Amino acid sequence: MIRFEDVVKKFGDTTVLEGLSFAVERGERVTLIGPSGSGKTTILRLLMTLEHLTDGFIYVDGDPLTHELRGGKRVERRPKDVTRIRRRIGMVFQQFNLFPNMTVIDNITEAPVHVLGQSREEARQRAHALLDQVGLKHRAGAHPMELSGGQQQRVAIARALAMDPEVLLLDEVTSALDPELVNDVLEVLREVARTTDITMLIVTHEMQFARDVSNRVLMFDHGHILEEAAPDVMFTSPEHERTRQFLQAIL
Repeated sequence: MIRFEDVVKKFGDTTVLEGLSFAVERGERVTLIGPSGSGKTTILRLLMTLEHLTDGFIYVDGDPLTHELRGGKRVERRPKDVTRIRRRIGMVFQQFNLFPNMTVIDNITEAPVHVLGQSREEARQRAHALLDQVGLKHRAGAHPMELSGGQQQRVAIARALAMDPEVLLLDEVTSALDPELVNDVLEVLREVARTTDITMLIVTHEMQFARDVSNRVLMFDHGHILEEAAPDVMFTSPEHERTRQFLQAIL
């Protein structure tokens, strides 16, 4: 469902990703772990086209995302093609990114109406069902500032799911939350993993969550994959010394 092929990402003279290649199968849940600055969030931002690819190719379900080979040359795709593919991907950010002037229900229905072309009634019915799923049906008329951080993040999850994504990207979704609010958010995501076939690419420091939902864990350092394994293997007997050091520090 997702394939990175010889991906390079530079910020000025700093190379964050160099020759990165990996794949995520349809319906698979893959977690990226590793120290801050290792390139994990950059991977998600490239998939969301929030960052520009320096070199290489990214494919979504076999379709080139931003660049393709044409006549033996690497060329940019047309914006409308990028937008079409990008719509298949949803993302939940660290900082919620809700519209403060809109109610909860309007935050969730805005994109389905204006991007997917759903009727407002259809979008509202779906939004109410999603709010029920994340335990916030009673807060549909509230504004984000009236909600706790954990509630705002659950709204952000509902908003991402409202677009019916085939791929869901999760970027440190609990890092901005008070510790007592973390579990409610993670339990919503565990339920999404249990009850849907959405492909998930996850960046997190919540190792128990990674263990619960992941089919595979990739250890990143300095923009490279050091090793990959099933969670039970990664968290109990990693092969690489750098992985052992990282897990000992974080667990």
